[in-house]
Amino acid sequence: MRLHVVDHPLVAHKLTTLRNRETDSPTFRRLADELVTLLAYEATRGVRVEEHEIHTPVAVATGIKLTQPKPLVVPILRAGLGMLEGMTRMVPTAEVGFLGMIRNEETLEASTYANRLPDDLTGRQVYVLDPMLATGGTLAVAIQYLMERGADDVTAICLLGAPEGVEHVRQAVGEDAPVQIVLAGMDPGLNENGYIVPGLGDAGDRLYGVV
Repeated sequence: MRLHVVDHPLVAHKLTTLRNRETDSPTFRRLADELVTLLAYEATRGVRVEEHEIHTPVAVATGIKLTQPKPLVVPILRAGLGMLEGMTRMVPTAEVGFLGMIRNEETLEASTYANRLPDDLTGRQVYVLDPMLATGGTLAVAIQYLMERGADDVTAICLLGAPEGVEHVRQAVGEDAPVQIVLAGMDPGLNENGYIVPGLGDAGDRLYGVV
């Protein structure tokens, strides 16, 4: 399993504004969208391509195109929806599936309540979108769920992570699993309620309000 914490001043700048409790929901949504586009650029360095011959106005040229089957983007509901447009802007031909997952606030364990995915993901590269990698329970279950269906290359894109969450995913999927985690930032740890500190609060609430 590979971990990549993106080191770029624009990423750090946008993440700082997201953290600010004075940032309102419309601004938070816009910045999250912009930040995901930057993260997607890093996360898709290993996207599978093949040579493709085209005709320019001057001559024949050989370029590349994405291979089949197409990459699959999977936002984890609900907060992951706020990352979807930024990702598909970078990979517009990708297909989109959805996983609805919820964390029990007492046990901190994740369970699946909705699934809109192909049954067979054999040979698929999958990009999972989840803003916060806190305890790691939700992301670990999601990745295992995808790999059980045949996905052989999974990249998780998160705005923030904590060492406890990264280690939990590593233990759950295995050190040699074809999994990559891409983060905009890594915070020191979690509080007693399993929230990232200093973090940015509840990403879902800050994206869409408290419901």
